[in-house]
Parts: sequence; C-alpha cells; structure tokens
Amino acid sequence: MIPFVRAFDFAYGRRDQVSPLIQRVIADNPGPFTFTGTGTYIVGRPDAEAEVAVIDPGPLDQAHLAALMAAVEGRRVSHVLVTHTHRDHAPLARSFAQATGAKILAAQPPMRETHASDALDEDEDAEFAPDVVLTGCELIQGDGWTIEAMFTPGHASNHMAFVLREENALFCGDHVMGWSTTVVAPPDGNMRQYLASLDAVIARDFDMLWPTHGAPVTQVRPFLEAYRAHRMEREAQIVHRLAAGDRTVAEMVPVMYAAVDQRLWPAASLSVLAHLIKLVENGTALSDIEPDLTARFRLV
Repeated sequence: MIPFVRAFDFAYGRRDQVSPLIQRVIADNPGPFTFTGTGTYIVGRPDAEAEVAVIDPGPLDQAHLAALMAAVEGRRVSHVLVTHTHRDHAPLARSFAQATGAKILAAQPPMRETHASDALDEDEDAEFAPDVVLTGCELIQGDGWTIEAMFTPGHASNHMAFVLREENALFCGDHVMGWSTTVVAPPDGNMRQYLASLDAVIARDFDMLWPTHGAPVTQVRPFLEAYRAHRMEREAQIVHRLAAGDRTVAEMVPVMYAAVDQRLWPAASLSVLAHLIKLVENGTALSDIEPDLTARFRLV
C-alpha cells in the first residue's frame, strides 16, 4: 500500500512558510487531477530584499497572480522555473515573469502531439515558451540557495524536477504526488521513461519531496518504493489479463479498476495503454496496429 498523505493545512492564496527556504501559495483550482490545487513554491530567504526563485506559477488565474505578487513583495524574483507545460502549471509563468522581471526556465515544450483525450485536465499550454531551455543538470544559484535541474520524463516528455541542494529536497512536479499515483498518458507520457526517472529519484535519497499538488512526502524512500511497486503490480495485472484472454484496454480496465470511481476509468485507460506500449517495446506483447486505445494486444 502506498502511504498517501491527503490531509494538510492550507488556505487558497495564503503564503505558508513550509521550510527554512521554502514558502508555498496554493491556487484555487481543485479537481480530480489537481487535488486541492496547484502549489506554487517560492525558494529563498523570507526577509526583505532577498533573491528568490518561483516554481510552477500555475494556471492563468488573476487571483493567484495577485496572491503570488503579494507573497514576493519586497523581494527580487530572479528565476521562474516550470516543471512542465500542462495548463495547471505553466500558463501564469509569462504574466508573473513580466510583472517581476524574471526569466522563465524550463525544458523544451513537446514537439509532438500530446494525448488526444478528454480524460485528463492536462492540456498543453500551447503559448508557453521558456526564456532559457533546460536539459537537466544545470545549476541555478541565488541568495543562499542552489537549485539543480533534474530531467524526469515520463508523466510528460518535458518534465523537469528541481533539487534544492541546501535542504536535499526535490520539487517533483507531477512526477510523484503525495495524494495519488501519477497518470502516464501516451503519446507524450511514456511508462518506460517514467520508471527510469523514478529509479533516478530513488537513487538520490532525498529527505523531502514537494509535489506541485498536495502535501509533501516526508518518508521518501518507503513512499517511492511503494509507488514503484504499485506500477509494477499494475503491469503484472495487465500481463495476467492478456493471459486470461483480454485483448483491448477497454476489456482490462473494468476488471483492474473495479474498485475505482468509473469517472476515473478514462484516465486509467491511458495508464494501462502506457504499460502495454512498454510491454510491446520490450518484446513481451504484440499489437495488431500501432499501440493505441483501439489496438488489440496479445502475449508473445
């Protein structure tokens, strides 16, 4: 069982000091995939005239923009960092950067079509363009803080997490969430890349994870190991369904997710598809056409 944490203290628009170098402001955009809303992080000393970085400004919401401007008042914003270009993370970045004079840093937006489905509230911000393109391993330094870019593709092909070295903490975006498992939605989401990124995060032995949605993860290694074990259990279930004669995603999901709210089945279908694509790529399964939600699969 994954030791999810779903209860934590917050209020929309309120600036909370959550660690010596981290403050958080949560946007009022709750939903089935954003949980309580987008958490924007301010990294740096809380005192006046300090230099800070801001991570994931969030959705295009004027109330949240006003809250962020109030939260950084008296300090200089040097960098705006974006984990990925889904619309609950990126759209406010340009307005906030222009208002503060900061540069936007992020991975290159995806060049290929993202998932064509209404199942997720994760449309791309088509207008997003960073001022500085990150590829991973870059160091971003400020007044008493050092942030390292850590490329973590899988949930999105351009997903970038950010390491706060002074606190051995990771701002993990949607790569890991403390309240739920992460959806991996092809074609932009990729399960093989996701698991490799998860292994890379586990290997770093962080003391704290700060997801963009929900509470922090404090017991990092057991949480991540359970998170990974869950993904491999789902993959084993898919292999079992193939062995039992199921051939399509639509046949598997009602069995595998019988205990889950049916409104979430479309999203679950995309994660099942991501596992099936991985099984085809590693030679465990075959598909009658290019793997998609309409394809028929069988074990090799």
